[in-house]
Formats: sequence, structure tokens, C-alpha cells
Amino acid sequence: MTLSCFELGERMLSLDEALTALQELAPGSLESEVIPLSSLLNRVLAEDAISPVNVPQNTNAAMDGIALSWPNDTQTRFMLQGDVLAGSCFEDPLAPGQAVTITTGAPLPQGADTVIMSEQLLVKEEGASRWVEIEQADRVRQGQNVRRAGEDIPRGSMALKAGTRLNPQHLGLLASLGMAKARVVRRPRVAIFSTGDEVTAPGETLPPAGIFDSNRFSLRGLLTRLGCEVVDLGILGDDFAGIRHALDRAAQTADMVITSGGVSVGQADWTQKALDETGRLGFWRIAIRPGRPLAFGTLGAREIPFFGLPGNPVAVMVTFLQFVQPLLRTLQGEHQWQPRRLTAIADEPLKSREGRVDFLRGIYRCDDQGRLHVSMTGRQGSGILSSMTAANCLIEIEAPRAEVAQGETVTLQPFGELT
Repeated sequence: MTLSCFELGERMLSLDEALTALQELAPGSLESEVIPLSSLLNRVLAEDAISPVNVPQNTNAAMDGIALSWPNDTQTRFMLQGDVLAGSCFEDPLAPGQAVTITTGAPLPQGADTVIMSEQLLVKEEGASRWVEIEQADRVRQGQNVRRAGEDIPRGSMALKAGTRLNPQHLGLLASLGMAKARVVRRPRVAIFSTGDEVTAPGETLPPAGIFDSNRFSLRGLLTRLGCEVVDLGILGDDFAGIRHALDRAAQTADMVITSGGVSVGQADWTQKALDETGRLGFWRIAIRPGRPLAFGTLGAREIPFFGLPGNPVAVMVTFLQFVQPLLRTLQGEHQWQPRRLTAIADEPLKSREGRVDFLRGIYRCDDQGRLHVSMTGRQGSGILSSMTAANCLIEIEAPRAEVAQGETVTLQPFGELT
């Protein structure tokens, strides 16, 4: 872990500078563990998954019909030698002019190279003999309707790369390889707490000057979706000793600590002061909106990452998505992850301020010509959490732009699996 970003001092960082500083301080992946297939959903592979088998295992039929060796002449009548069902094999090789009925997925007999679908067949019986007549034989092509052994995944090849976050389709793929377990990166243990004398837990009586604590529950949801183990430390009042003690305790067992509130320059903002005594502050001001007062540093002897997020609920979610998420994915082994960005047409004028990156809450849609359009969700104050619940994306207005005119293009970040 390099300390270069600690030399940035009080200067306000650009978005790109802050992201670069985070990557410079990012520790490597956490240690790995082997867990069963049934528990692998949303975990990140710690090593390449190498296929121990061919997928499919055998050359097989892609549909119901007959299997045969397709001749080069005009033969259209073939004697049926038997039936092959999925899960069984036909032991005898087929000679020219012979065929077997076959179901989807059943292995092709030795000597067969083509499958003709049932809709093109006329089957007849004469005593103990059965034969089949092929209709529209001119449409048959040698090798059709056949899935070759290993054509999906050959034995010994890489089925999934290390760093892959396992979704349901990945679990199905691992199961198709016969893999009952896999080595994945351990889940990050993330300690969170809210700060402020005014913050009240949901379910308690709200004081006249109080606000309910929404940030901790937004963070819990985001962290859980990201596959983290959450250590909820509750609410801490504006007390220097209490905050310092909580940071000390969290730094001993967690892989990351996240607070919300108490990181600006207000008289009662103790988080920065406590961080100075329990760790090191890297930077705390970024040229973005919402979320300019964001403290980042390290805690304790292990120098675990620390994020002091703003107190406003929208700013908490925006800064988590932009800064906390990339670092957590690095801890989990997703070293190549990048947020998805799309380009859309602005359906209304969008205001910004030159020199900072603005993140507006937006709704994107596709018109009848396949073009993406985006508009705001309404009022954009950093305390208006309903602007996030109505949105399906963040509109990212780059620092050089003072505004976006209606009809101009703008960058957006679609909400993914976390929101």
C-alpha cells in the first residue's frame, strides 16, 4: 500500500485524482476459501475454473429425429437399427444405409455424423423391420443438428476466469462441469456506523430536532448486495472519545470501516479529528456534487481502508457507488471491474457547475428508434432520497461542462445489481 495520496494535503481533488489515489492505496485481494457450489452465488473466483470434462461430454443430437452417416449419393431410404434415448448409448457402429431414432441430447452412435429432424421423416414397418423415408432430402446437410463433444468447453480449458463474480448462469456452468465446490475470495468484513446527536434509529421516538437514520440501512443494503459481511455499530453521538473508541475497535476486526456524517468542517464534526489519532487521513474534499466532503484514509496498525461519507442520504449512496464500490470489488478480487457507462440524449436542460462532476438522478428510456434518452427525477437536493428511489441511473456531467442543453448527449451510469 503506497502512501502517495497522503501527500495531497488540503487540496480539493478531481474525481479522477480521487479514484487514482484510491487504487494506489487499495490493498490486494483478501485471502481465499473453498466453499460448496450451493453457497457460491455472488462470490468472486480466486482462481481460474479449469474444466475437467468436455462439455458436452459426447457428440450428441441437437434435436429429435434419426442419426445416420449421410451419404454423398441420392439415397433417401434407411433401415432403422434401434432407438437411442438421452442417457443411453447405442453400442454397435452404424453401417452405410443404416440409421437409429434418437432423442435430443443422446450420444451419436459410432459411424453417425448427421441428425435429421422428425418432421422430415416418414417411418414405416414391414414385419419385424422398420425403415425411414426422408422427405425433402435436398435440404439435408452433412453434420447438421449435431453438437460436437467439447464444442462448448473442451477438457482442460478455462471455463471461468479468476475475478469473475458468480451469477446464477455461472453456477449452472460450474455444475455442468461436475464441480461441487470452488475457491473464492473471502467476504469483506465491513463495519459501519452513523454519527450525530440528531440521528435517531427507526422505531424510536423522533425528537423535535431529530432525523431518522436512513444512511445505515442504505449502506447495509448496498454492502449486502455486494456480498460483504456487515458489522453494524449503530449510531454514535457527537462525542470525540466515543467515535475514537469505535474506530479503534472496528480497526481490529474489520477489513473496512465506513461512517456517515461528521466529515465536514462543522464545529461538531469529530470523525476527522478521531481519524487523525487512530489512523491517517488521505483526502477529504472532492470536486463532485453531491458528496464533496468525503474522508478517505487508513485505520490502525493493519492500515485498513476507512471512508467517512457525507451525512446527506443521496450523497451517501452516490459516493458509495463511485468510491467505496470499486475498492470493495478490488478486495474481493474483481481487479478489472469498471462501472458501466452509456450515452443518452438529454430530454431537458441539465444544470451543472464547471470544474466539478455532477451526479444527477435520472430515468433513462429507449425510443422507438433504439436511441437512449434520459431525464431527471425531479428535485436534485442531496437530502431528497426519493430522487434515488425514482431513478434507474445516475447522470454524470463531466467537470468541463457548465450545462447540458436539451438534445445534447450526456453520460449515464445505469443502476446495476446493487440498486
